[in-house]
Amino acid sequence: MSPTYLSTTLAITVGAAAMFGCHEPSAPTPTDVSPATTAAESTAAKVFEERIAPIFKSPDPSSCTRCHLATVDIKQYILPSATDTFLALREQGLIDLDKPENSKILALINRGADDPKAAGLISAKRQKAEYEAFAAWIKACASDPTLRNVPKPEKIPALATKPVEVIRHARKDRILASFETNIWSLRFRCMNCHTEGTPQNDKLVKEYGERVAWFRKAGPEATMDYLFTSKLLDLDKPEKSLLLTKPLNEVKHGGGVKIVVGDQGYKAIRAWAEDVAAIKKGKYAAAADLPPKDVAPKHFGTEAWFRLNNTPAAWNGKLLQVDVYAWDAKTGAWEKDPIATSDRACGDKGWQHTVTLLAALGSDRAKSWAKGKPSLPAGKYLVKVFVDSANKAQKDWTARIGTEEFVGAAEFQGRWAEGYGSMTIVDATGIKK
Repeated sequence: MSPTYLSTTLAITVGAAAMFGCHEPSAPTPTDVSPATTAAESTAAKVFEERIAPIFKSPDPSSCTRCHLATVDIKQYILPSATDTFLALREQGLIDLDKPENSKILALINRGADDPKAAGLISAKRQKAEYEAFAAWIKACASDPTLRNVPKPEKIPALATKPVEVIRHARKDRILASFETNIWSLRFRCMNCHTEGTPQNDKLVKEYGERVAWFRKAGPEATMDYLFTSKLLDLDKPEKSLLLTKPLNEVKHGGGVKIVVGDQGYKAIRAWAEDVAAIKKGKYAAAADLPPKDVAPKHFGTEAWFRLNNTPAAWNGKLLQVDVYAWDAKTGAWEKDPIATSDRACGDKGWQHTVTLLAALGSDRAKSWAKGKPSLPAGKYLVKVFVDSANKAQKDWTARIGTEEFVGAAEFQGRWAEGYGSMTIVDATGIKK
């Protein structure tokens, strides 16, 4: 539950370079210092004191917020001492004394500068001032033979930074990728009522207000940004977020029960909510604190319904999961990994739900579905059915349904037409181990 990240060296710089600084109202801003200073005035120490120190002292949020949800602040890359700051950044390879303009820290200060979505977070004027402040200071350092020749200290001044893995984990693009897999792919369970601009949503908005339109028509990023500012996420108790308790119907929900504890939807929403809460609360201090790296396939929601008829009475009320496999005509065998999945509590007359398509990260299939509308072609398929008779997932929401819950499989011809009235149907009496 998952972007290509920067190299380790570059990633260390992300927090420093994503965006810099603010200033105290009483202190001179970076733009207060005229670029036409004399050589005597342009000492590294003087430039640091007048243009870098105000950033360090400022109580305002760091411009790192362009690229990071939390955890990273430019102040972590500045020390009270000009010399210590220089040594720390030099030893981490963040500044280039031979070609100051090529310093990695400068290249990354402008990260997101051309992104209109980030424009509201930090003004172009402030970002330009921060860039010029660091450029002037690095140039002054490069012109100072004493600084250039300072030997590597036995103990490099420590920056108040967190491990690179923690910094990477807080990147907004990674969080968005996780959101797309974990939340956005579930939208077809909720979209009729909660998608901005649909007829049903317009009706509900008139009755309950804008808060019901939390799936934004602009797409997954706009939806995620909306959730961050809404009351649907509880950062103190993420498991009590309305994003979970509403579809569980623990809190009165006009749409009834949409998920149950331990099913795929619950796992996805809770894992994402807990991760966001931990990031925003600064609970990740070391790489060991991070959740396991997500190696799950990319998820793509669909409006294709799948139904099992004539299910045994013993399955009633139990969480039932289906994994669907495609036939590979080239190899004459079933594909190794499922191409679709779904789960839901089984009813007394059968089981039915929309299917979520699966594709390996970076695969041609994933790229194709990401560009267009994900769908399955009609043809030959295999369904494997799992029933949680022992309520394992309900007792432990992190538990995975697997071989112990396997009750059988069946081949079928899938039509995969969209819509509730066009379900692909399999008779459960044909499901055999």
